[in-house]
Parts: sequence; C-alpha cells; structure tokens
Amino acid sequence: MSTEDVNRPKADGTIINVSGLIKKFGEFTAVDNISFSVKRGEIFAFLGPNGAGKSTTIKMLTTLLHPTSGEITLDGHNPVIDSSAVRRSFGIVFQDPSLDDELTAWENMEFHGVLYGVEKLLRRKRIEELMKFVELWDRRDSLVKEFSGGMKRRLEIARGLLHHPKVMFLDEPTLGLDPQTRNHMWNYLKELNKSEGVTVFFTTHYMEEADRVAQRIAIIDHGKIVASGSSTELKERTGKSSLEEAFLELTGKTIREEEAGSIDHLRSMRRMWRGGGKK
Repeated sequence: MSTEDVNRPKADGTIINVSGLIKKFGEFTAVDNISFSVKRGEIFAFLGPNGAGKSTTIKMLTTLLHPTSGEITLDGHNPVIDSSAVRRSFGIVFQDPSLDDELTAWENMEFHGVLYGVEKLLRRKRIEELMKFVELWDRRDSLVKEFSGGMKRRLEIARGLLHHPKVMFLDEPTLGLDPQTRNHMWNYLKELNKSEGVTVFFTTHYMEEADRVAQRIAIIDHGKIVASGSSTELKERTGKSSLEEAFLELTGKTIREEEAGSIDHLRSMRRMWRGGGKK
C-alpha cells in the first residue's frame, strides 16, 4: 500500500472526503494539498484566519469552484462530475442574508421547495414542520423585511433544511447576532442534528462557539490544515487553556487580509444554478 493510500481519508462512515485538494489562482496557491474527512452526523468546525483558504475550500465542496487537483466526494458524489447530485445533498446558510425581503416567510420557503423539486404535498408539510420548529409558524404570512436578524437566520436555516439535505454548510451563521440569539440558534441546530441526523459543517470567528458546539475541528492556515481534532485535543497539543489561545498558537497573531465577503458567495450561488461552478 502506498503512502498516498495510507493518508487517503476512508469512505466508511464519512459523508465528506477530501484528498490532496489543491486550488491555484495563477501562481497563487489558495488551498495547498489538504486532506480531511467529515463523519456522517458530525458537527464539524472549519476554522482559519482571514485568507487562510476556508472559503475557497467550501466553494469547491459546494460546486462553486473546480479544484486544480485532488479529490472530493460529498455523499459519494464528485462535485465536479455530479454537481446536481451534490447540490441536492447539502443546504447552505451564508453570513449575509439571502432571503427575499419583499416576500413572506412562507413564500420564501415555498420558492426554495419548488427550486429543489420537492413534491407539493410533502413540501407544504415540511414547511409547516420546520417553521414550527424554529418558532416562526405564527409569522408565516409576515414579510421578511419585518423580521429581526435572529428571525431571518432561523428562517434561513429552516429553508436550508427543507429539501432534507444530508449536510448543512454554515458560513459564520451567528456573526452579528446577540449572545442570546446565538445560543438559541445553536440549540435549534444541535436539535436538528440530533433529530434529523444532519451533518453540520460550519465556520465561525467565535472560538467559544466552536469550543462548545463542534465535535471535531480542523484549522487551516496559508492553505494548509495545520491541526485537527477535538477542542480538548487541540488545547492539549498546544498546552493552552482555551481554544482561542490554541488557535493563535497554531496560526500566529499577524492580522490577515479579509476574504471575499458572503455577498460574493451568494452571487456565486446564483451563477451556480444558472450554469454550474467556475474553474
């Protein structure tokens, strides 16, 4: 067996497998030969400083970018070859709202269900179940522009789960929310993870959030995964008492350039549905 075979993530019991993944933009290497896997039903945090490569990796996982080289499978499908199957396998919530403020909460859910081809009777039942779960059923006929930030985020999560995704990608889902709303939202997500078996893949700048919620964490810096494991394992490895201290020990304290904003992700999503990801 070759060294490459030994290091390749195993398929059994996993839903995301990444092996030798590289993404270059001209001479710049944004993602530099990373390998990792995510177990089915796991809550997985993907952390890194600005510009570390995490957004580029997520774009490749969600069919928005094609890798320069390497292999990805999501629920057994290759995002490059089987992009439609991969898109049906995941839901996604970006940092910036992607709801239509001029539609009602119900209309936003209904439009999403139609887009994903969810059969009408199942769609209506699923919308009711999810909106009750996130405590928005009584506001189903209200315009989204009347919602608070926390209510919008809960609706986006409900919408992302409408088509029964196997993986939920969350890019900074609680940024800008008050601590009470953040706590409430994570309680919903953990319950959905438990009740529906949804794999949660999230990024966050709140280290205590990753410490408290994630079962396993991968830290990426300068395009490379520099460490992975549970929060306890990362703290033990660095000899630090908090995840934030461990993170700084592993990535340094130099201020980094900002990555592309989430609005750019949303524009990419629109392009994706109009004709596929970009190379």
